[in-house]
Amino acid sequence: MTTAAAHPIAVPGLRRNMVTICAMTATIMQALDTTIANVALPYMQGSLSASQDQINWVLTSYIVAAAIMTAPVGWIANRFGRKRIFILCSAGFTVASVLCGLSQDITQMVLFRLLQGVFGAALVPLSQAVMLDSYALHERAKAMAIWGMGVMMGPIMGPSLGAWLTETYSWHWVFFVNLPFGFITVIGLIIFMDETKLNTELQFDWFGFTALAVGIGALQLALDRGEQLDWLESWEITIEFIVSGVGFYYFFAHSLTTKRPFIQFAIFRDRNFAAALVFMAVIGLVLFSTMALASPLFQNAYGYPILTAGLLLATRGGGTFVAMMMVSRLMNYFEARTLIATGLSLIAITLYDMTAWTADVPVQTIVINSIIQGFGLGLVFVPLSTAAFMTLPNHLRTDGTSMLTLVRNVASSIGISVVIAELTRGTTRVHAVLAEHINPFNNALQMPNVTSTVNLNTDMGRAMMDLIVSAQAQIIAFSQDFELVALVTICAIPLVLILKSTKAAMQAPSDHAAVME
Repeated sequence: MTTAAAHPIAVPGLRRNMVTICAMTATIMQALDTTIANVALPYMQGSLSASQDQINWVLTSYIVAAAIMTAPVGWIANRFGRKRIFILCSAGFTVASVLCGLSQDITQMVLFRLLQGVFGAALVPLSQAVMLDSYALHERAKAMAIWGMGVMMGPIMGPSLGAWLTETYSWHWVFFVNLPFGFITVIGLIIFMDETKLNTELQFDWFGFTALAVGIGALQLALDRGEQLDWLESWEITIEFIVSGVGFYYFFAHSLTTKRPFIQFAIFRDRNFAAALVFMAVIGLVLFSTMALASPLFQNAYGYPILTAGLLLATRGGGTFVAMMMVSRLMNYFEARTLIATGLSLIAITLYDMTAWTADVPVQTIVINSIIQGFGLGLVFVPLSTAAFMTLPNHLRTDGTSMLTLVRNVASSIGISVVIAELTRGTTRVHAVLAEHINPFNNALQMPNVTSTVNLNTDMGRAMMDLIVSAQAQIIAFSQDFELVALVTICAIPLVLILKSTKAAMQAPSDHAAVME
């Protein structure tokens, strides 16, 4: 396969700074939309006259479209030019966001969310590729720290920003907020970004793309709808898993036997990049699954108002921000794998601490835990993004960024589906165990301070006791879920030994810079 020429590295100056700002605004815009609409769903449901099943498609349609269209980003950018595609996707995403805000019924909303997902899929991988090409090798840690702030803090800040916009204005502003970001991005890219060389000899692998799209799309649908339909008890979910398996089988069988595969499998021969895919899957699982758990934990189990819950979630973003401000300097003194192991350890410790939380946990404890956990995520993400592309050839960079984004997105969907399913099952299971002890032979229930409050001989007393047991069962189920995520994180720590040394490379002389014309 013919490869594109290496992309020039911009020297510091106005053009590079403006391209960096555009890449950041694109990243923030797309990253926010992964979570900002979640809190507005109940408001949309009434406004659009949609059922619960229909309103969930507002999230599912975006996720499925973005997942399918992430994979071909590398090919599209190499074939038609990175600047052209970046501008097209930024403008398309902005227009689709405005159309979502103007939607009058659920059909329009789902259609425009699909369009938003199609255009939004390219924003994160293209922005990362632009950042990598704009900074020399020894500056990559700083570049990934800047870029990572948008990727990591977008999902964390999304719920609180979405809650504030929805309560202060309306759910429409959850989508209209993208307009200024999109405008800045498009104008800045037109003025300051240079076009990459086009590889007109590239042929599109339609069979490989179709097989991968079917595999990813069916998997995403199964993961998103599985909890509602009781997983494999539903024929729909069973069929979707079978279709997904068939799609992935034909994709890999075709890609390994054709001369021009849809995805350049050469990216997997780089040891650092292959290891980074594993860690990125862990990050996607931990970041999004803990967010999916923390929001209902604070609101439903602990009874915090939605804005308070959003602020508590945002504290983790504060820890991430601090880590990313420090980590580029730390990488001058420590190996990337050392920082990754340290970050994963901090995440595991904080998750283990969360297994002991109850409804009486002090707010101070929540804030401190969230900040440390966010700090750990920041310590992992930047060294990981830097190490992944340390030895990957330039012409494979766009394919690599799209693959990392795809793995993170799929892992986050799997993580959310697993923890929510386990939360439901765990609550039911623990409720049954606790209910066994609600009987006349339990001396604790015969104590005066209990009988004066809950009289099990009355319907109201039994109903009150059931509410108490349900609340306790849910809190215990949350603890079990946090323990599960902690175990996954702990199991990933030894894998840092796969990564090659990065300290020497970070201290190497700069690449030959070329001035952006």
